[in-house]
Amino acid sequence: MVQTPTKPLTLDEFLQLPETKPASEFIDGQIIQKPMPQGKHSTIQSDLGTDINRVLKPQRIARAYPELRCTFGGRSTVPDVTVFTWERIPRDDNGEVANTFAIPPDWTIEILSPDQSQTKVVRNILHCLAHGTQMGWLIDPEEKLVFVYFADRTIAFFEAPGDRLPVPPFAESLNLTVGEMFSWLSR
Repeated sequence: MVQTPTKPLTLDEFLQLPETKPASEFIDGQIIQKPMPQGKHSTIQSDLGTDINRVLKPQRIARAYPELRCTFGGRSTVPDVTVFTWERIPRDDNGEVANTFAIPPDWTIEILSPDQSQTKVVRNILHCLAHGTQMGWLIDPEEKLVFVYFADRTIAFFEAPGDRLPVPPFAESLNLTVGEMFSWLSR
């Protein structure tokens, strides 16, 4: 749902508004509420974040976050999964993970929901890449395929069950195939 305020809001004014459920994003001066996640979306989101953290977090390589607000480049978006390398995770004065992430993720992952605009999601991925994100994934649970957006903006898609999904260089220890990821929907 797109909300166009009667008086245009600034990004700072948007950030002062109460959070919504599902989350709202601020894109090009508009407030756009994300669709409510459904079963397939939630399953992939949860299991993917868990899998990434199982491999990368113990070695302090990187950490995956579900539904984390990232504000940079004039936008405030909430990708389905963001991954930050360990040294880039914002920290507060106590050394704990900060509440505000005002930087782009190292890896952004979006999962297409039914009736969600693929164009809007792709624009968010490209915005991240334009601001330093190393890789973006767009997962389509209905089509059982993954579009991979590389930092140079080359796009590839993977749909064969045995296809190994490319990951950013920092995540090379993560081995995941298309078939493994979509098998989570049957477990």
